[in-house]
Amino acid sequence: MVKGSNVTLAALSDNAGSVIVSLGWVSPTGEGDADVSVLLLDANGKVRSDTDFYFYNNPVASDGSVQLLGKTPTADGSEDRISFDLTVVPTCIDRIIVAASRYNGARFGELDDLRLSLADGGGDNLLHFAIDDAGSVSAFIFGELYRRGEEWKFRAVGQGYDSGLAGLAADFGVDIEDDAAVAESQDAAGSEDQPDTGVPVSADESKPQEPLAAVPAPRRPDDEAERKRRARPRTAKKKVTLPKVAKKSLAENESWKEARLFPVSALKNDRDRETRATSVLLSVMAQVPEFGRRLTAAFGAPAGRMETFTEVALPHGDTPRRPDGVIRVERAGKLWTALVETKTNGNALKADQVQAYMDIAARRGYETVITLSNDVALEGSPLVDIKIDGRRKHKVALWHLSWAEVAYQAQMLIRHEGVGNVAHAWLLQELLHYLQHENSGCHGFQNMGQAWVPVRNGIDNETLCQGDPRALEVVESWERLIRQVCLRLGGELGQKVLPVQRTKRGTDPGARRSRLADQLCLDGRLQAELRIEGTPGVLGISADLRTGKLRTSIEIPAPEQGYPLSWAKRLIRCLAEAPADLHIETLVESETGGPRGTLERLRPEPADMLPKSNGTQITGFRLSLFKGMGSSRGNAESSFIRSVDDAVQRFYMAVVAHLDRPAPRRASSEEPAAAG
Repeated sequence: MVKGSNVTLAALSDNAGSVIVSLGWVSPTGEGDADVSVLLLDANGKVRSDTDFYFYNNPVASDGSVQLLGKTPTADGSEDRISFDLTVVPTCIDRIIVAASRYNGARFGELDDLRLSLADGGGDNLLHFAIDDAGSVSAFIFGELYRRGEEWKFRAVGQGYDSGLAGLAADFGVDIEDDAAVAESQDAAGSEDQPDTGVPVSADESKPQEPLAAVPAPRRPDDEAERKRRARPRTAKKKVTLPKVAKKSLAENESWKEARLFPVSALKNDRDRETRATSVLLSVMAQVPEFGRRLTAAFGAPAGRMETFTEVALPHGDTPRRPDGVIRVERAGKLWTALVETKTNGNALKADQVQAYMDIAARRGYETVITLSNDVALEGSPLVDIKIDGRRKHKVALWHLSWAEVAYQAQMLIRHEGVGNVAHAWLLQELLHYLQHENSGCHGFQNMGQAWVPVRNGIDNETLCQGDPRALEVVESWERLIRQVCLRLGGELGQKVLPVQRTKRGTDPGARRSRLADQLCLDGRLQAELRIEGTPGVLGISADLRTGKLRTSIEIPAPEQGYPLSWAKRLIRCLAEAPADLHIETLVESETGGPRGTLERLRPEPADMLPKSNGTQITGFRLSLFKGMGSSRGNAESSFIRSVDDAVQRFYMAVVAHLDRPAPRRASSEEPAAAG
């Protein structure tokens, strides 16, 4: 679609009663991000009340018509997804605005490849809207859904706002609470805002005098304006409370093992592991609404009462089929259903099994089939090939979950965001312990594939040629590994960790992987970049299959103010606990390169980091650690997968975690520069 165009959704799909809108963008630096928001407008172009404004502090509509699903990984980094159930949108709503906003002075003009896509309830993409003229604005309307008679239409808007999220919302009638103004007024008022208790205070404030007379406490205003002021949406993101963890054990010694709700000692074979893992996961999903919602929202499930079942027999020809699980969610009298097929211990999904469940789901009116295994799905590279009968009116979506993603969502809730009550936190903790146990078989991606050894040998003896399909298989395995590394590190830190894809490498995932495979044949290296929220740069990973070395690195931009020697000294102080063999390279504008050395050598003389020529401009510093990498393709101690995971964890904890957090990006040339 082009800016200003519109289309009727019913003309694109018979399953457009529920749609998922995805907003995406690419940051050239790997550091840019934005937050999505939705506004429901009546015939006057205004919200009925502030509750019609959906954003990070109000992500789900009570009737299920709007659900902000959060970010999901894509080939280009991530995208934000929003689910709309258009069949339950109140009839008084004429338009639905889909927008996004940036923060800390950032602008949309700093992002590339702004885009919107819309898919129907079956997961089929219906339309795409690319934006190339966002400009220097901090809020942006991507598009809108609107009624025409009994039908819903979509319009590609592409309109920017200079006033940010608060200004955009205010234009449509939302009464925003200005958090900055509230904080400033509270700081200015200080002790003068303390309530009058009627007790005079003496010069010694710790000894109140006797009251002279009973003074009634002032009544709190209770008029409509005051109630509305208290109910204003707050644009500051809500803080969450972490669940408390008992620190002291009553065991006599460390050899005692704590009793567990989900034991793993009785698991003897793969069938036992699959059955136990499915039952454990589905039962916790049903009992912990926050967790079940996290895992199913991206698949189009509503926020409602969830029930889960295992080993359900469903008719299929002469022999009934038994999917590993069934999920049913009820919301406002409507039922959403899904079949679940589970694999553990590295076992691959079977195409004939998944095909049978897709056929059963289509005949019985199920919305989706969810596959769950240790493998990681990639865009444009399905785990199983499924044939879809286009003659069927009811379409079934096929989605995949990795056990690593399940563990990530459990970690985020119990360790960083908090859940509703102590029992829910305990259930999630027991689930996480089960998933991470070595005998559960739920360890995530753990095999580089059959092509790993031949490709390594081909690189060693220089017989691997461009176009070899085995190189492409290794590149796909590498991408799966990197996505899992992001999940594991993000779950530990409680921060967004996403793979970075540079726009110059193209947006088509198949073509991009083919180019990376050809590059692997030429130089024998696998490379990736990770963007970790709150860090001053992008974390780079390079696996050199010729030398058997892993390199983890980060480039820090030079401060905008101060003197080079003070930059060097400050960096050395930040790296006081870093390994002595950390390599530091000064980045300069000249082609010859800047000084470099180990932290051990540079600690006594930070001035050695500066170029000898006074006129050479320093652009930043590159910090790198090197270690040997494993050779086996599996998940043993000597495996390549484990060595990459350990290298990233070590580099972040020993180096990146101690660096200064980045200053907010300047909004315009008139604003003051960040401090050096």
